[in-house]
Amino acid sequence: MQKLKERFAGDLDFPMLEDKNHQVIDRYGILNPDGQGWPHPATYLIDKKGMVRWKFIEVDYTQRPTNEQILQALRTIR
Repeated sequence: MQKLKERFAGDLDFPMLEDKNHQVIDRYGILNPDGQGWPHPATYLIDKKGMVRWKFIEVDYTQRPTNEQILQALRTIR
């Protein structure tokens, strides 16, 4: 969080989550062993009951789901 404050001016208008002890990273199995503690990029759609309904996990950090892919997944799980 401190690094973000140093890099960007102003306050963030959204909450930031931090996983210092890798509890979430380990639970979802997305730790990148070559990434110096950084996880593989992942996007999850989780329903109101806490169930993962869709996920996108990629080992290449430059690959992310498109907005259309996410919107399509949202449409299918409604």
